[in-house]
Formats: sequence, C-alpha cells, structure tokens
Amino acid sequence: MTFSPWTRRPVEVGLVGAGPWARAMHARILAAGPETRLTAVWARRAEAAHATASPYGADVAGSFEELLDRCEAVAFAVPPAVQAGLAPLAARRGKALLLEKPLGPDLDAARRVADAVADSGVVSQLVLTKRYHPVTRAFLAAARDAEVSGARSRYLHGAFRGGEFATGWRLEQGALLDLGPHLLDLLDAAVGPVKAIRGTGDSRTWLELTCEHENGAVSQASLSGAVNVPRAVTRVELFGAGEPLVYDTSEIDHEECWPVLRREFATAVRTGVTTAPDAARGLYLQELIARVA
Repeated sequence: MTFSPWTRRPVEVGLVGAGPWARAMHARILAAGPETRLTAVWARRAEAAHATASPYGADVAGSFEELLDRCEAVAFAVPPAVQAGLAPLAARRGKALLLEKPLGPDLDAARRVADAVADSGVVSQLVLTKRYHPVTRAFLAAARDAEVSGARSRYLHGAFRGGEFATGWRLEQGALLDLGPHLLDLLDAAVGPVKAIRGTGDSRTWLELTCEHENGAVSQASLSGAVNVPRAVTRVELFGAGEPLVYDTSEIDHEECWPVLRREFATAVRTGVTTAPDAARGLYLQELIARVA
C-alpha cells in the first residue's frame, strides 16, 4: 500500500482570523484532512477564536507568536492590512503561507508580503477559489489552444449591500480589490499576459475594466459587489477565429474546490514546490490593480 506524505504526517496549520470566512472555509476545510490538521486559531477577539477552534478540537493561541510556535504553516482569513502586517513575520519564521487575496491593502504592502516570501524561501499559496475547480482548469486548458481576439467577462454579486461580508475594507475599496484579483487572474491566464489596463466607473458600485494583452487581444471586465442579483455571477467569454469559449460558474459546486486546494497546499509544503497561484502571482495581480486605482 502506498502512503502519501500527509497520510503519515498531516501538515499542522495555524489559522489567523475568526470571522465569517475563517469559519465558513478555512477552519472547516483545514480540519477536514487528511492532508492537514488545524492545530490552533488566533484572533484579536479570544471568544471568536474559541468559537472557531472548538468544533474541531483546535487550540486557541494567546498571541500570534504562540500560534507560530504551534504550527508549520499559517492560513490567513483577515482583512488585507492585517495579513500584510503578519504574513512577513510568519515567513521569516519559516512558516508556509496560505494567503488570501489581495495580499495587502495597497501595492507597497503586497510587495512586502511577496518579498518576505521570496527572501525566506517558504511555500506560499493564494486562495483564488475558482482556480481549484476542475471546470476552471478545463476552461484554462482549452483557452491555451484557442486563438483569442477579444473577451468579455463579469463578476457580480450583492454581498456589499449588507450581511456579514459587507466588511469595512470591502465597502471602502469596493469590487476592484475584492473581486478584481479573481477576474483579472482568469483573463490573464485565459487570454494572455495583460500589458495595459484602464478602468471607468466606481469600484464601490460598478466598475468597467479594459485590458490590452500582449498577444493583441482586448478584454473587458465588469465588476460589482453592490448589485441585486439572486446569486454571484462569474462569466468569461472568449471570442476569436473558432467557436466562442465560455466559462460560467453558475452551475459549479464550489465545495469541489476545497479538497483540491487543501491537497495541493499540503503537497507544496511537503515537497517544497508550489504549483498553484502563489504570493508572486498575488503581487502581479495587485500591480495590475494599482494601474487602475
């Protein structure tokens, strides 16, 4: 019988954050194993950390330093400014990093995170959720063989209108910083590297982006987190010499993303080789965003 590295020794992960996303995704998925084990949770509110950790038998760390002592990898589920302040400290302690997008609240902060990862030589992985779904991977594989002249895309939802994800940084920065990394990543990967980008509109209500790609193709992206739609809409359409190639998430089950993400993160930690989007990719996407902002 063949045993995977994590079957013998799951990657011990500490979680920073105890908000809605930490509870809904990070804690639940990291505790599910077998590739990872949630060892401890740290948050600024101890009661929230306890509520997040206790269903999975994880410890509550009394400080960020204590969390680092209890794990070999750190997952972040906190606002960008908090992640940008703490992730470099974890990298310098030699901890692998599971990072949220955006890396930081601005380009300078994002660069500090990416530089710390590069300087420390630690594994990093970016939670660009849709990248871990088989439908997304099939679309990007097909796009590599397509001759694309132009593309239209959109990422729309209504979470900024109210509810637990209408958080301060999202309401202040809007869709560009929150949804932009997802859609720009898909366009850049499917159409080709972006060489120029411009935007019009208001990131807090509706933003239109136009991207010029190195291969001469032009793509457009519509972004909003403040529209009244029954569920989130993510759609990319590629046009060119062949039949249009369409990617639409309306029918996919996002639960299928999480086991892939967990397995690939654990594999990267055990082998030291990252195959998924990493901190460098996050910095590249934030550099694109900075050209618009």
